[in-house]
Amino acid sequence: MKYHILICDDEKDIVNALQIYLSQEDYVLHTAYNGKEALAVLAETQIDLLLLDIMMPEMDGIQTMVRLRQDYNLPVILLTAKSEDTDKILGLNLGADDYITKPFNPMEVLARVKSQLRRYMQFGGAAAQTSSVCTIGNIQLNDSEKRVLVDGEQVNLTPTEYAILRFLMQSPNKVFTPKEIYSAVRNEAPYGAEGTIAVHIRHLREKIEINPAEPRYLKAVWGQGYKMEGGKHHE
Repeated sequence: MKYHILICDDEKDIVNALQIYLSQEDYVLHTAYNGKEALAVLAETQIDLLLLDIMMPEMDGIQTMVRLRQDYNLPVILLTAKSEDTDKILGLNLGADDYITKPFNPMEVLARVKSQLRRYMQFGGAAAQTSSVCTIGNIQLNDSEKRVLVDGEQVNLTPTEYAILRFLMQSPNKVFTPKEIYSAVRNEAPYGAEGTIAVHIRHLREKIEINPAEPRYLKAVWGQGYKMEGGKHHE
C-alpha cells in the first residue's frame, strides 16, 4: 500500500526539502502552499497524513486545523518555528497529533511520519488487543470498527486521542505516567511527553466527559499521571 502525504507550506524551499526527505520512502507526495489549497486537495484525494505549516498567507495552519477537523481524522504534523510555541500548543488543542520544529532533521521527519502512519492504520499500535469492544460506564470503544460511542452517540477522535483512550481503557483504574502513555501510543522515546499528553488528555475529556472540568472517567492523579476510572466489560 502506498501512503499519500500532503505537504503544506508557503515556502517552496521547505516543500522541496520535505519532498526530498520523504522520497526515500515509497510515498505518494502532494503539495499545497496555503490552507485553502490543502483543504482543496483533501476534498479531492484520500490523504493519509498532512504536514502543515502554521504561518501561511490566505489561510494559516491554525485556521486550517479548525476546518479540517470538522471532516477529517487523518494525522496532522505541524511544522513550527521555535518562536511559535503558543501556536503549537493551540494547534495540538485543535487536534494536531505532533509537531516538528524548523530547521528539520531529515531522520526526525521520517521517524515521526512513520510513527503517525503506523498509529493511524492501527489506531492503538502497541496496546494489547484483548477484545474488539470495551465498555466503561457510558463509553464504548469498538476496536474492530475504530469507533467510540458516548451515551450511544459517536464521537470523532483523532488517531492520537483514540490511541490514548484505547490504551487507558484496556487497564482501568491503573495509573500511567505521561511518559508511559506517550511510549505506548507512539512507540518512541518519550521526549516532551508531559506537555504533549496533557494537551491530548484535555482535548479527549472535552469529547467524552459530560463536565470536562470534573471528569468522571479520565482522571489525573496528582504527581503521578492519568487513569481511566471504572469497571470495564468486553463484548
